[in-house]
Amino acid sequence: MDFDQLAQRIKQWGQALGFQHVGITDVDLKQHEAQLQRWIDNGYHGEMDWMERHGMMRARPHELLPGTVRVISVRMNYLPPEAGFAKTLANPKLGYVSRYSLGRDYHKLIRNRLKKLGQQIEAEVGPYGYRPFVDSAPILERPLAEKAGLGWTGKHSLILNEDTGSWFFLGELLVDLPLPIDTPVDNQCGKCVACMTSCPTQAIVAEGVVDARRCISYLTIEYDGVIPMEFRHAIGNRIYGCDDCQLVCPFNREAEITLESDFQCRPSLEQQSLTTLFDWDEDTFLSLTQGSAIRRIGIKKWRRNLAIAMGNAPYDENIVTSLKARQGEDALVDEHIEWALKEQKNKQQRINIEPLPTGTRRLVRIIEKGLPRDA
Repeated sequence: MDFDQLAQRIKQWGQALGFQHVGITDVDLKQHEAQLQRWIDNGYHGEMDWMERHGMMRARPHELLPGTVRVISVRMNYLPPEAGFAKTLANPKLGYVSRYSLGRDYHKLIRNRLKKLGQQIEAEVGPYGYRPFVDSAPILERPLAEKAGLGWTGKHSLILNEDTGSWFFLGELLVDLPLPIDTPVDNQCGKCVACMTSCPTQAIVAEGVVDARRCISYLTIEYDGVIPMEFRHAIGNRIYGCDDCQLVCPFNREAEITLESDFQCRPSLEQQSLTTLFDWDEDTFLSLTQGSAIRRIGIKKWRRNLAIAMGNAPYDENIVTSLKARQGEDALVDEHIEWALKEQKNKQQRINIEPLPTGTRRLVRIIEKGLPRDA
């Protein structure tokens, strides 16, 4: 079998299936094991117990699928047109949702296409061992993508590509075919530390190292408890995830727009007022987030996050009314509602208070200068 020719055909098939980049690497991630263990030992994984539970399996793909010798790594762009970054962040009465989650949940879409890629290979070579993964198993997808030449690891720990920045999803197809491997690309971050200095909660504690316990994405999505006081003001109007470290990255200024209709912004989620989103009952929440990654956090965490954003918003009688209407329904949400009402009362007494934190005002200016298509 001509594996060089097969590898080229796999890349062509992958691009035809909608992947913007397809790379191939081996399964050797030994050099990442020590760093992974330090990250866990430092507690940077927060309450994501599965990170610790699976241990070093994350760095050993061949243990997930015995016989695996190669990983086909793919990326798919998700940046929607008219993403509205500045418009939403600049208006503290609107809820900001991380752009990866404004459309349909990417997990099934990418996994199904990886499965089709695996089947195309099987039609060419006959029965072989393969298995697709999209955040569905303990695997270090970013180091694999880096080794496969899809990009380099930025200081925010995300994979960066010279042509499209970091607005893309990753997926892997584990195979037992000895395909030729691709060459990694050079790290081009240089001395730039924009992502590190712009993080609202200073969660990037070292180059390429994120303390999840401080990360807004972790706090608003993965974390189930009471949001620590020290982070509430910094969260601003970010109600699901955070894109700040990507927004300030120079390589994202000319990022490619997605062609996938499933990743377009849902009108029910984009540039909606905090009160509109907070007033959803559970049936409305489930209906309007059907097929979305947002649905998995549930209505309680959704309202918890919104209560914080409402506390950070300028004084508004409608916000106060919405908050009071939900009091007594859930203990977790109540704790954040009480805080938000106190914040609203303080702002009522200081009507001229600046509605946007300094960091957010600076971020909006950067977006307006660096992302012209967002105007």
